Amino acid sequence: MKTKLLGAFILTLLLISCKEKTQETTSNSNLSTTEKFQPDWVEKVGAKDFQVKGKTYWVNDYGLKNDTTALNTEAIQKAIDDCAKNGGGTVSFQPGIYLSGSIFVKEGVHLEIPKGVEIRGSQNIEDYPEIDTRVAGIEMKWPAALINVRNQKNVKIDGEGLVNGQGKVFWDYYWNLRKEYEPKGLRWIVDYDAKRPRTFLISNSENVFLNDLNIQKAGFWTIQVLYSQYITVDGVTIRNNIGGHGPSTDGIDIDSSKWILVQNCDIDCNDDNFCLKAGRDWDGQRVDKPTEYVVIRDCIARAGSGLFTIGSETAGDVRHVYASNIKGLGTKNGFNVKSAITRGGTVEDVYLENIEMDSVRTFIEVSMNWNPSYSYSKLPEGYDIDSVPKRWKTLLKEVKPKEKGIPTFKDISLYNIDVRGAKRAINVNGLENSYITNFNLKDVHIQAATAGQINYSKNWTLENVSLKTDDNSKVKIENSPGVQIPDSLYIQ
Repeated sequence: MKTKLLGAFILTLLLISCKEKTQETTSNSNLSTTEKFQPDWVEKVGAKDFQVKGKTYWVNDYGLKNDTTALNTEAIQKAIDDCAKNGGGTVSFQPGIYLSGSIFVKEGVHLEIPKGVEIRGSQNIEDYPEIDTRVAGIEMKWPAALINVRNQKNVKIDGEGLVNGQGKVFWDYYWNLRKEYEPKGLRWIVDYDAKRPRTFLISNSENVFLNDLNIQKAGFWTIQVLYSQYITVDGVTIRNNIGGHGPSTDGIDIDSSKWILVQNCDIDCNDDNFCLKAGRDWDGQRVDKPTEYVVIRDCIARAGSGLFTIGSETAGDVRHVYASNIKGLGTKNGFNVKSAITRGGTVEDVYLENIEMDSVRTFIEVSMNWNPSYSYSKLPEGYDIDSVPKRWKTLLKEVKPKEKGIPTFKDISLYNIDVRGAKRAINVNGLENSYITNFNLKDVHIQAATAGQINYSKNWTLENVSLKTDDNSKVKIENSPGVQIPDSLYIQ
């Protein structure tokens, strides 16, 4: 009897052990399926935490004036310089509104913008000294940003206060100059001649945190991460459509940088919300620095030109990109990849998953011949090439041979995407000599007014994809071997 009981007991233990192993295997299998698209390198991105010295340097002790008409650039910079000279610490403000031009944050400094503090950018472009930098894909002289981290490491900038770029004066300047330039055939150069300040610039730097910042009314791009590595932008709120709709007021631009983490951000702007860049045309190919190992997750994209954009500056290559858990609310384009036949470069190894889009203009927008009047530079009659500014000459320099200007887009995967209220589902246009290859869509469900088109593409895979259109149209597919959308995927 005892032997039978012991045997039954051992059998029960074996059954329980087998069940636990089965549950563990099932759990791991589900995890593997869920995280199928997440590359191994994702957990390696972003800045690494470092110890900030305990001393606080109050900018108010350096002659700071709580007066919206008094420029406080010198006092803020002096506090930063003293803090850095003494090995670092925190630079902070007493509550108030402070007007400033360009300031430069240095190694070991934690710049705190606490609740109750507003830093207002000067509306005088002379308060932003010109520096050597890159803007819209070419290296040139351009005004420094309002807040700069250049050639530094181990920097933190955070706080619940407000950074107000006061950009409308620069928006108006751009539109007036464009009205003057376009009739002269100079659309291609107006964005470079209309010099406007960025709000934040992180350039040639490493291990930098931008956390929990409230930013509004950028004069130009809001945050540019340029030639940098191991950068974290976390919890940033951007509101650039207050008091108007500023041109080129991108949210966050990652430019020829690597190991970048962007998360928990909420962006409302009037250009690309989240954008990856890597140089334009001849100058971008000369610099030849890729944007790679970038993670963007847990974010909201509101008004803007692109929930997630790559380009149009692709010359140095964009690769190893992972975006997850992003909501697009009224953004013009959902996933937008754009370049031109003078850019060159390769866009590859891009993963998007767990994305919701509501009321976007186009779900997938891909073009290799984007915005020709802006993308292609031609000097009109009556101008002497020897007398035009250096930046004009840079843009006018041709890529040779011409084949080097043809971009390549490949190996792009979209998983678990839900699109509602789009005007158009898809608008994908490669080139006769550069097909868009290996597009993979899985668990993608789209509701749009009309279907759209695919041209010069090949080798697409679709799994559990559905498309419902208000006009019952189907995607027009041309010059695209290996790209098929079966009738069974259309919902009537």
